[in-house]
Parts: sequence; C-alpha cells; structure tokens
Amino acid sequence: MRTLVLGLGNELAGDDAVGVLVARAAQPELDGVADVVESAASGLALIEVLAGYERAIVVDSIVTGRRPPGSITEMGLEDVGRVVAPSLHHAGLAELAAVTGRLGLGFPSSTRVLAVEVVDPYTFGAAPSEPVAAAVPELVRRVREQVRRWEEEQACTISLP
Repeated sequence: MRTLVLGLGNELAGDDAVGVLVARAAQPELDGVADVVESAASGLALIEVLAGYERAIVVDSIVTGRRPPGSITEMGLEDVGRVVAPSLHHAGLAELAAVTGRLGLGFPSSTRVLAVEVVDPYTFGAAPSEPVAAAVPELVRRVREQVRRWEEEQACTISLP
C-alpha cells in the first residue's frame, strides 16, 4: 500500500509554510516508507497529487481563531467539513474525495489531516510565527507515528492466514 505525506502551503507566506516545513523535516525519516510531497496547490489540482495512494497524511494551516496559534487539530477525512468556495478550484478534501469517486479515480481510503492553527498565513516574505515554528517537531512526530501505525497494520494484515 502506498502512503503519501502531503505538506501543503506556501513557504514564502509566513505561517502558511507549516505544511512544507513538516514535509521537509519528515522526509529523511520516511525515505523508502512513504512518499513525502510539498505542494502549494489547492482544490482540484490536488487530485493529481493524491491519485494512486491508499493512505495519506495532509499537513496544512488553518485560521479559525478558536484555538491558540500552534494548536494541532488531527482528524480523519470524515471529520473535515465541506468547503464553501466560489468554485471547484477551491474545493476541500471532502469534495475531492467525492469528485474522484464519481469519476472513478482513486483517492486515499485512509486519510489523516493535521491542521495547525496559525497567526499570519498571508504576509509575503514573513517567517513562520514562533508558536507555529514550535509546533513543527510535534507535527513531524505525529506524522512518523501515523505512518508507523499504518505499516504495522499492513504487516499484520499480510501475515494473517
């Protein structure tokens, strides 16, 4: 089973870089175990990135104002709400899963989302804020642990008679 770790964001836009920073930090530890990809894409453009994988971990920034910056929210695809957007180009993961299903394209059957509450994902040229930068090691640990759990589950499934 193929596993994708997808770090989303723009490394030039302050806190929005968090997904990319996690992908870069996790890459050496996951080499040969999972494909680690950085992407600034969103919406339908992510279909091509996710295609062909059975499992995916998506790391991205969120701005809700409901939790302190640097807080990590972990959820499954079923927990991710609909995105109300002006077009499908801004579709969220739930919409992508529905579109790929209707088109008969593959979408990861196991998907975990690690969303990090951020302060400023908009300022071009800004560095990540301190609370967001401080969350990166914990995010890398969670990514590594999820990949390990999936690998163990796969090993158990394969060894069953």
